[in-house]
Amino acid sequence: MIDVRRAADRYAGGDPLTGITTRHAFSFGSFYDPDNIRFGPVLACNEELLAPGSGFDEHPHSHTEIVTWVVEGELTHRDSTTGHTSAVRPGDVQRLGSGSGARHVERNDGDRPLRFVQTWLAPLAAGGEPSYEVVRDLADGTPYEVPAAGAVLHVRRPGAGERFPVPAAERVYLHVVHGDLRLDGAELGPGDSARITGEKDLEVTAGSPGELLIWELPG
Repeated sequence: MIDVRRAADRYAGGDPLTGITTRHAFSFGSFYDPDNIRFGPVLACNEELLAPGSGFDEHPHSHTEIVTWVVEGELTHRDSTTGHTSAVRPGDVQRLGSGSGARHVERNDGDRPLRFVQTWLAPLAAGGEPSYEVVRDLADGTPYEVPAAGAVLHVRRPGAGERFPVPAAERVYLHVVHGDLRLDGAELGPGDSARITGEKDLEVTAGSPGELLIWELPG
């Protein structure tokens, strides 16, 4: 089954008056849909746009693997639990494993807009010690494993006309960052996503140069 969700159907969130614009793919905060709580371990896939000088002050997380992909600008991350401070840029993957409890700050300390996609995944086992890492300049197609959630992220940046297979996992979550793509006859654009269950031999065809995040998920 392929369940396509459109960018226009995302829940509007954030706080635009303070420079934070968020688009949620799943129920989040005050936006509750009992039929759209999660997909496998994926609890959230948020598109975030932060104006210069804005951001999220220190706040807590627990029992969640939080993976961030910066699209443009630079994200400043400060983690008071593990003591890390990082500048995360386009092409970098950041992961915060919140374990039994972690606190962090996410801000745009730059002079231009910051845009990123953040995915939250439920771990296979709750609790544990918090952990943090940044992988710099992740190469196209290089798998990034999140063992705590049994998930693997594939970042693809196809050129126009390029075709490539979708992982043959029991569940796959696909998010289009930019570009025009075709998946099994469905046309997908920026912000669109597909929730794929029990499908094999699927291919993506790029109609224009693009970028997409593909999550290979456990059954």
